[in-house]
Amino acid sequence: MNPDLEKLQPYPFQKLAALFAAVTPNPDLRAISLSIGEPKHATPQFIKDALIQGLDGLANYPTTAGSDALRSTMAIWIGKRYGIPTLDAKTQVLPVNGSREALFSFAQSVIDRSQNSPAVICPNPFYQIYEGAAFLAGATPYFLNTLPEDHFKLNFAQLPEEVWQRTQLIYVCTPGNPSGSVMDLEEWQTLFELSDRYGFVIASDECYSEIYFGNDKPLGALQASQLLGRSDYKNLVMFSSLSKRSNVPGMRSGFVAGDAKVIAKFALYRTYHGSAMNPAIQAATIAAWNDEAHVIENRRLYAEKFAQVVAILNPVLPVVMPDAGFYLWIRTPISDSDFAQQLYRDYHVTVLPGSYLAREAQGVNPGANFVRLALVANTAETIEAAQRIAAFVKALATT
Repeated sequence: MNPDLEKLQPYPFQKLAALFAAVTPNPDLRAISLSIGEPKHATPQFIKDALIQGLDGLANYPTTAGSDALRSTMAIWIGKRYGIPTLDAKTQVLPVNGSREALFSFAQSVIDRSQNSPAVICPNPFYQIYEGAAFLAGATPYFLNTLPEDHFKLNFAQLPEEVWQRTQLIYVCTPGNPSGSVMDLEEWQTLFELSDRYGFVIASDECYSEIYFGNDKPLGALQASQLLGRSDYKNLVMFSSLSKRSNVPGMRSGFVAGDAKVIAKFALYRTYHGSAMNPAIQAATIAAWNDEAHVIENRRLYAEKFAQVVAILNPVLPVVMPDAGFYLWIRTPISDSDFAQQLYRDYHVTVLPGSYLAREAQGVNPGANFVRLALVANTAETIEAAQRIAAFVKALATT
């Protein structure tokens, strides 16, 4: 067996299950889970209808590149959303089976194992797929702590020169999971300069880009590249998904877009990887990217929940509204694991300890003493969970 499999750590939710194993939750309260970032809003009916209407496509093998109509739809959406020239749908856009699958397989096509000790850089806390992708591509992950005192920005000075010299790939997540922080143009400029100096590829995970508050759309990687005069998107690939935007996590539908040279190599890898998008999913995907009305309504629902939950929690916990995304990243008055375990035991609410989403780096686990709340349930259930959390924190203060 591949010895690199031994380097993989348990997934955060496996750790959470172990934490709760010896705990009996309060039987007088129904279970409410805020731990998993799985959208719970209803899937729009028109997407279901398009999926059904596309079922005749099941009689054909799909191609890795997907249909011309699919890639064209994605390219047009990217141009409109980010205010940039429409990408070349044939060379700069590629459909993928959700961002998770693509983020993992991307490292397998980027990393050059023949080079001495290849490095992959990840934000910390982070989506654990980045770390696993690095290990199974034969690379070593290194972490940039994103801290509240830095407004969760990437502090590139945390890593020494010798790590940057070995870096072949960096994952960034904007809006970030779990903080919801959006990278600004200055961060992008610094990152592009580092990429030019050391030659590494940038993978920009933007799966939360369409959940934001107010009128300020999160800045995207390709948009930043254009603003900084980098119209070729050199060594830059963005990853997007319908899961959060359109409430279709089960469709496993997304795309990658950017540097045509990198996309070509990734497409070659995927031809052998066997990850072509189901034709019926392609039909539903086209329908979803072509409609913004359901996305506007989705944002409205999240904004409504966030406003009410923050109002409930603010008197007892230091809650900061994120720039975007559907998570609250909250500092806890006791250790994050104790907080999660006791909240589950006494109030039957599940949240995720922040330390489970991070690794110790530069002498600190940046997720310690934080919990992540995914505000994905319906409004009534989410508000009830917030009220229970507030009651729990008040009870803690009196013990």
